[in-house]
Parts: sequence; C-alpha cells; structure tokens
Amino acid sequence: MTPHAPSVPVFIVSLVLAALALLGHIVLIPFFTLYGFWFVFLAYAILAIGCVIKT
Repeated sequence: MTPHAPSVPVFIVSLVLAALALLGHIVLIPFFTLYGFWFVFLAYAILAIGCVIKT
C-alpha cells in the first residue's frame, strides 16, 4: 500500500466539508455547528482514503 496524492474531486469534497465545519464553528449554523466534529472527521477520512486508494 503506497500513498499518493488524492484526485482533485476527492480533495475538493474534503476541503468543502472541512470549510463547512469551520464556518459552523465560527457562525451559528444549526446543523453544521451541532455536528462540526463529525464533518471534520469525515473530511479527514475521505482525504485519507483518497490518498490510499488508487484512482
């Protein structure tokens, strides 16, 4: 299992999820503020899987 750079769509999805979690931490957005930790966890998991799985 050799790591490589994730594809652009995987990186964009991960970036959007992390940005929504950060925005939910700064501004009160009901769903994103409540589940901010899980959005960051999901963004990291998607990015990590994108680095391991060959596309």
